[in-house]
Amino acid sequence: MGQTITEKILAWHAGRDEVFPGELINARVDLALANDITAPLALDAFREMGAERVFDTARVVLVPDHFAPARDILAAENCARIREFARRQGLEHYYEVGRVGIEHVLLPEEGLVLPGELIVGADSHTCTYGALGAFSTGMGSTDLAMAMALGEVWLRVPESMRLTYTGELKPWVGGKDLILHTIGSIGVDGARYRAMEFTGPAIDSLSMEGRFTMANMAVEAGAKNGIFAVDSKTRAWLEKRARRDYRAFASDPDAAYAQELCFDVERLEPQVAFPHLPSNVRPISRAGEVKIDQVVIGSCTNGWLEDIETAARILEGREVHPHVRTIIFPGTPKIKLEMIRRGWMETFIRAGAVVSTPTCGPCLGGHMGVIAAGERAVSTTNRNFVGRMGHKEGEVYLSGPAVAAASAVTGRLTDPREVMGG
Repeated sequence: MGQTITEKILAWHAGRDEVFPGELINARVDLALANDITAPLALDAFREMGAERVFDTARVVLVPDHFAPARDILAAENCARIREFARRQGLEHYYEVGRVGIEHVLLPEEGLVLPGELIVGADSHTCTYGALGAFSTGMGSTDLAMAMALGEVWLRVPESMRLTYTGELKPWVGGKDLILHTIGSIGVDGARYRAMEFTGPAIDSLSMEGRFTMANMAVEAGAKNGIFAVDSKTRAWLEKRARRDYRAFASDPDAAYAQELCFDVERLEPQVAFPHLPSNVRPISRAGEVKIDQVVIGSCTNGWLEDIETAARILEGREVHPHVRTIIFPGTPKIKLEMIRRGWMETFIRAGAVVSTPTCGPCLGGHMGVIAAGERAVSTTNRNFVGRMGHKEGEVYLSGPAVAAASAVTGRLTDPREVMGG
């Protein structure tokens, strides 16, 4: 019996020829990641287990991206702890304010995550790196502390499910729409502890940015990881970024899957997830009249250059509705610099939007865009749970950047085709 791409990666890292779904294995880690929320807890566990040095100073990455620049004293103290730890350990990949980006955009951009690798992070959206053909998953801070100290983790090998997408994507429909449609179809537990393997002609045509977005939200369906096969687009993305040699794996033709699903996306519209679950999805034509107070475009889900370009195309020469606050936050400083070079910063400012430093702030209701009771936000982030972006009586509607930018113009949930024509 053949093996899936996920099983092959885990077998290689366990020093085995093959592994089987349901097995518990110890596996070698290529990279261990934490941020300014989860790293302090991991450092406590690291100290309590008696560890003194990390297993490899080039393979432990600390990214203070959630509350940095520090929003309050507690955030400042957390950032200070991980800054001191990084300096004392001599970590090669600690990113200070001014150089820091949103971790799940920053690491691929820096060439720190590669095909065939096993990456763990104390952040649930660590699954993003599956877009590069890596096995990556989130875990608790205590488990991460073990990975930081030993360079190993224990894992239960997940069953795999294959999701095939056929048809040609229409304008203004991208990776966010594909994954929202998928989660709307299978539910927030439809892939519980499984590997979501994305494939098919529509995936072949999808940009790397769209693939990162889909892998990022695999966890919103309960998956252990999301993963794509390595193709020519993947290799082109890595050509000027990869810092190490890598090994690409592919699923065998006779690999066994726990479930196989097929989605025809030929007529798929832009999608919106209504409050308060990512599975509460409707096509934009069925959104109805929903007035909004805030638009957020960015995050680890849609903070890529392609996403910012989509928003800039729609906001060019237009103004944000006077009753709407619009916040643009790019994934990394390099993306922000490119925004400036291409003139999009002026586009956004003239439209009446705010352009933030790269941060996770508004996504989790931390800072830079918390909503009040009764307010509604359209957001390109990945979660819309009760209280996620601020007050528990607020509402978050998840969408791709095209719907978000069009909604910023009209002040209500809007199909981008209404603003742009077509």
